[in-house]
Amino acid sequence: MNILALTLNQLVRIFETDYGKGRFHARALYREIFKHGNTVPFKAPEFAVSGALARSLEQALVLAPGKVVDIFEEGDLTKFITRLSDGRKIESVIVPMNRYNTLCVSTQVGCRMGCTFCETGRMGLKRHLAVHEITGQLFNARYTLKKPVKNIVFMGMGEPLDNFEFVMAAVHIMNEQQGFDIALRHMTLSTAGLVPGIEKLAKQNLPGIRLAVSINAPDNETRSRLMPVNRAWPLETLKTALSRFPLPHKGTFLFEYILIKGVNDSPAHAEQLAAFIHPLPVRLNLIPCNPVPGLGFESPSDEQMNQFSQHLVKQGIFVIRRWSKGRSVSAGCGQLGRSR
Repeated sequence: MNILALTLNQLVRIFETDYGKGRFHARALYREIFKHGNTVPFKAPEFAVSGALARSLEQALVLAPGKVVDIFEEGDLTKFITRLSDGRKIESVIVPMNRYNTLCVSTQVGCRMGCTFCETGRMGLKRHLAVHEITGQLFNARYTLKKPVKNIVFMGMGEPLDNFEFVMAAVHIMNEQQGFDIALRHMTLSTAGLVPGIEKLAKQNLPGIRLAVSINAPDNETRSRLMPVNRAWPLETLKTALSRFPLPHKGTFLFEYILIKGVNDSPAHAEQLAAFIHPLPVRLNLIPCNPVPGLGFESPSDEQMNQFSQHLVKQGIFVIRRWSKGRSVSAGCGQLGRSR
């Protein structure tokens, strides 16, 4: 019984089927592990007169979030490396915000998208993460590293929509009120533009969850060079999928644009990007490229960031300039995988 891969209702059904018990005991076990991080949950009052049940559950229970084997810090930012049961390693990042921490979660070991500016893409796809390996990152952040996490971004290693079923299961578990209790509006799924995944996500009943799209170039030629996924689903196809996506009232997409010196940073690129965005409701994160050794891309200057941003603002685009965090510990966008 791999507890980190179960919603509360799934656990209740196991209790009913296998142990002749119900929600009372299931909620107690779920609360102790997910709410309190208790790795010895059977001392809870609900099990005080159920010794045989507690012993049976103790033998059946699997709590396997993976072992945190390394930690890197830059100020209040923390990157941690988890070794999985097969020896593979993944990276997760805890980013401090004004009132809470955001956890950047990985969904795969490596990535098959092959973005040419990304260290994880250079790894290729090793394998998808199982549900408990995704939720285990939140368990470790909260209870191994003692970091209060309120916000989840699926922006770590891998393409979340390429591991669709397991990521959706992890979303439901993280959202469970009796457990981790992360509100859907505090979760963001990022994609390189995997249109079939966007279309499947549109059919899920996940009101409030945010969709972030890595754009990184406003024309197909440049984007296909940076992001091979664009060859299968070019910008026009991507925009059609987004125009059909059921946003909540006053909802917006989050676009991510990594500014790369001499590649996608000209005034003409800004004009094309604004034209592509209209009339979609978009908040655009403008992020300076984090140089990765051997990939040949350079970061823009602060002045170039400001100029590109101003071009977009003049075209009516809502721009958020993101200054790099975690670059010194390879925790920035495009750097995950270098510390393995």
